[in-house]
This record gives sequence, C-alpha cells and structure tokens, in this order.
Amino acid sequence: MTTTAPGQRVLTASTTTVLRRSAFWAAAAVFAIVIALVGILFAGAVTESDPLSPTNPAPGGAKAVVEVLRQQGVTVTAASTLERATDAITDAADTTLFFYDPDGILEGEQLTEAFALAGNVVAVEPDFDQLLALTPDVAQAGTVDGEVEADCDLTAATRAGSITGDGSGYRYLGDDPVATTCFGSGDDVYSLVRVPTETGSATIVGAADALSNEFVTDRGNAAFALGLLGETDNLVWYTPSAADLSTEAPPTLGELSPDWVLPGTALVVLTALAAAFWRGRRFGPLIIENLPVTVRANETMQGRARLYQKSAARLRALDSLRIGTVQRIAALCGLSRLAAVDEVAATAAAVAGLQPTDVRRILLDAVPTTDRELVRLSDQLLTLERTVATSVTPV
Repeated sequence: MTTTAPGQRVLTASTTTVLRRSAFWAAAAVFAIVIALVGILFAGAVTESDPLSPTNPAPGGAKAVVEVLRQQGVTVTAASTLERATDAITDAADTTLFFYDPDGILEGEQLTEAFALAGNVVAVEPDFDQLLALTPDVAQAGTVDGEVEADCDLTAATRAGSITGDGSGYRYLGDDPVATTCFGSGDDVYSLVRVPTETGSATIVGAADALSNEFVTDRGNAAFALGLLGETDNLVWYTPSAADLSTEAPPTLGELSPDWVLPGTALVVLTALAAAFWRGRRFGPLIIENLPVTVRANETMQGRARLYQKSAARLRALDSLRIGTVQRIAALCGLSRLAAVDEVAATAAAVAGLQPTDVRRILLDAVPTTDRELVRLSDQLLTLERTVATSVTPV
C-alpha cells in the first residue's frame, strides 16, 4: 500500500492508464504485421517462382506453349516429380521428355533415370552435371543475348527463321556427323545442339526465353517451340521440385556438434534473456512515504555538517549558511523572496550603515580555504544578521 506525507499527492499509473498509453504501439504493431502478411501473400501470388512451368500464366511461365500444343493434338502431361514423370510415359519411342531443372535438384542416378525415360529428350539450359548425364559431348559456353538466326536444316529452326536467343550457349565437342548445331552466335557457340542417342535424340536448348509466355510471340519463337516440342504425340513436361530432393542429406550442424553444445547454448541464451529483462525493466513512478522514525533537525544538520567536513566542502557549507542568512535579511528588510543577492546586500548595508563591499564579501564573494576561515565567515554572517535586525527594529 502506498502512503504519502500530509499535503502531498502522488499519481501512480493504473492498469487502465498503462493500457491506454500502450494502445497506440500495440495497434501499430498489429498494423505492421497485417501489412507484412498482405505483402507476403501478394508477393506469393504474383511471383514467378516456377519459370517455364506448364501451369504458370506469368510472363516467366510456359502455359501459352503448352495450351497451343494441346490444341494441336499433343498430349501434354505436367510432372513435378520423377515418379510422376515415370508413370506418365508408357511409350518411350513416341514420347518427348521436356526437362528443365534450373535449381539442380536432381543428382547422379536420378538424372540418368530421368533421361532414360523417353526416346527424345529436350533439356533446357542444362548445367554441367545434367550435360554429363545426358550427353558428355556438349559443353557450356557462357551466355547468349539478342536475336539468333537459324543456320541448320532442323525443321523447327527453319520454320522459325530467327528466335530470341537470350539464355545459355553451348559447344559441341564430338565428331558425330549426324549431330546438329543451330542458332549460332559466333565462336562455335550455339543456342541449340541436337545429338543422336541409342533411343532417339538429346536436344540441348539454351534459348529459354523463347519458350516463355513473355517472348513466345516474338520473332519465330512460337514456331520454334511448337515444332520442337510437337514432334511426337506425347509430351511429358518435367520440372523437378523439392519432392525429388535426395533423402541422403549430409549431417546437420547439430549432429556434428558435441552433446553439451545444445544445452550449453540454451543456458547462455536463457541467462542473456534473464539479464536483459533484469537490466531493462523500468521502475515505476516515485512514491513518497512517511519515514518510520522522526529525525530531529539538529541531528540532520550535524550529519550534513560531518559530510561537508569529511569531503572538505567548505564553500558548499558556507553557501548553505549564506542562503538562510540572505533569506532572513531579505525578510527583515521587506524585500521579495525573489530578490537578488546584490539587492539584499545593498539594502542591508544601507539599513545597517555598513560598507556595501563588506556586506557583499560576507554574503557572496568570500571563499574559505581553511576551517578557521569558515568559522570566521559564519560568525560574520550571524553578526550581520543581528545588526540588520537591530537596525530595523524600532526602539
């Protein structure tokens, strides 16, 4: 229970007041969270997280090509896992496998298994591991920008004439005369390389933008995409997803760490949180309470005097005496409590018939350097006050 001295009023914040003061920040925090969630949902709705996806209508998707192929009688099956792609292929000789894995999800045996599913494989922008599993005779050769012209007798290329070549470039390192290189951009770099395989052919396509919704209507991109992917009656559009990730993951940091690391770290974190709460807590408003005992004024004065004496604060002790003397002399002379020391000194000198400089020295200017001087100045203050009192008191 809070107690106060008589005549003193202490305002302590109530729970309602605290909640009212915190309402703005709570509302601001909720508003920020709502804005963040809306932003995340909106970003998720418009993001092109699935480039060249057969179901993605965004500029980076490939839904336009897929729908036109279906209208032309090609059976297009979208597959996001290796298992789904395997189940979708029943006749390997009459099926084209479209493969696009920009994140490199498939590895090793998975790549070999995927490329063996169909007789004809069209791999878009394959990386080093994918090329090694599909056809080691083709190597990466940097990037290609701008328009590229058809410079081969491939039907899809000749119908297109030119395509948007933005994407990757490749070189053919083999010597098979049946292999086809097309859409060259100089220095033996091509945007399409077709290599014969035992079951059909492997086609490497670097011009990924030519298949996207955004650029499929530019130049001969549409004719190129439809001619290349519509060569067979069945097309399996395979874009690997996280479900294809290998389950044999490397050991985690927790598995490699000693057993004591986790509990030790948790203990350090809990200790830091406790210390932060302890040091960061805010104290409430000041509460004025009655002292449990009564202390006499002379005891307080003597205690303060001992503190001044111990710290050799002579001037501070003298100033305390001067303040009281100035206030009492001002009252004797009829001056305001707000009167300046110079005004009090001049009035006291005039009333008592003393030199103003002497009175000012006693009330303001003199600085004691020893205890003896302090005692002498305190006596002079007392004498000055008595003189003024005698002068203003009528006889």
